[in-house]
Amino acid sequence: MKQNRLLKIVLFISAMAFIFAGFIPLTFASDKLKIGFVYVSPVGDAGWTYQHDLGRLAIEKNLKGKVSTKFIENVPEGSEAERVIRDLAKSGHNLIFTTSFGYMNPTLKVAKIFPKTIFEHSTGYKQSKNVGTYMCRFYEGRYLTGIIAGKMTKTNELGYVAAFPIPEVIRGINAFTLGAKSVNPAIKVKVIWVNSWFDPGKEREASEALIDQGVDVVTHHTDSTAPTITAEEKGVYSIGYHSDMSKYGENAHLTATTHVWDTYYTKVAKDVLDGSWKSSAVWGGIKDGMIKLAPINKKVPADVVALVEKTTQSIADGSFHPFSGPIKKQDGSMVVEAGKNLTDQDLLGMNYYVEGVLGSIPK
Repeated sequence: MKQNRLLKIVLFISAMAFIFAGFIPLTFASDKLKIGFVYVSPVGDAGWTYQHDLGRLAIEKNLKGKVSTKFIENVPEGSEAERVIRDLAKSGHNLIFTTSFGYMNPTLKVAKIFPKTIFEHSTGYKQSKNVGTYMCRFYEGRYLTGIIAGKMTKTNELGYVAAFPIPEVIRGINAFTLGAKSVNPAIKVKVIWVNSWFDPGKEREASEALIDQGVDVVTHHTDSTAPTITAEEKGVYSIGYHSDMSKYGENAHLTATTHVWDTYYTKVAKDVLDGSWKSSAVWGGIKDGMIKLAPINKKVPADVVALVEKTTQSIADGSFHPFSGPIKKQDGSMVVEAGKNLTDQDLLGMNYYVEGVLGSIPK
C-alpha cells in the first residue's frame, strides 16, 4: 500500500514538472491544428471557391507539419450549412473558415455551442468573441476592370451577371460603372440577376440575353466560368471574376478581378497556433495584396494598361478612392460631393445604383 501511494506521489510530481516546464501542449496541438473549410460551390479550377482553396493549400505549405486541413464543397446556405459547420466543430476542428455570405448566421449559431472553437466568416458583418469576419475590397478591382471595359467597348453597352442584391454585389456593379464612365461617359451597364452564387446554366442564359441586347463586354459576380465561355463563343469581350479565367476565353478574356487569401489564411492559422488570435473585422484591398488583376489581354492598348497601372498605384497609396465624388444616383441625386469619398460605412450599406446603371435593384 505504501509503495502504491509513493508511486502515485512520484507520478504526480513528475506530471507537474512537465506541466510547468511547458511540455504539455495546447489541446489541439497534441497532433496538429485541425482546420475546416466550408465551400458554397465546387472547388473546380477557377472561381470563388477555387481561390479560397488556394488559400487552404497555402496554409498546408507554409505551416507544414503543424496543421491538417479538410474542406467540404457544394454546401447550400441555410440549415445544411449549419449541420456541416457543427459536424466540423464536433470532430475536433479548432479553426473553421466559412466562405459564403449566407453562412453568417449558421456560423454564429454553431459558435455559441462551441465557444473554444475559432470561426472566421468570409463577407459577413457580424462578429462574436470566437467569430471573426474577413473580406476583400473587391470594388477596387472592379473599378480598374471598368476602365478597361469602358475603353474596349464599341457599343457603349456593358453587361453584368449578378448573384444576389446584397451590398457587396451592388458595390461591385457601381464601382465597375464608375470606372467605365471615368474613361467613357457614354457607357451604360445592364444587369441581370440570377439569384445564385453558382449556376452555370443560369449564368450562360443571362450572358446570352445581355449579348442579344447589344452588350459587347460581359462581366459577372457569380462563381462559374460560364460568362467567359459564352463571351468567347459569341465573339465579345469578357472580364472574369474571382480568378484568372483566360483559359476559358483566350480571345474574349480581357482580365479579371481576383482575390488572394494565401497570406491572410496563413496568418490566422499562425495566430491560433500561438494563442494570439482575436476576433476582428478585416477588409483588405490592393495595398494588402488581397486584390489583384489577372494578366491583361494583349488586345488592350498600351495606354489603357498604363492608366490601369497608374490607378492601381493611386488606390494602393491612398491618393485615389474608387468612390470619390462627385457621384450621383440613377435619379440624379447627389451621393457624395466633389472632393469627398464615401466612407466604409456608406459602402457597407450600399443599396442603390449610380448613374449609368440601367434597371432597378430587386427587392
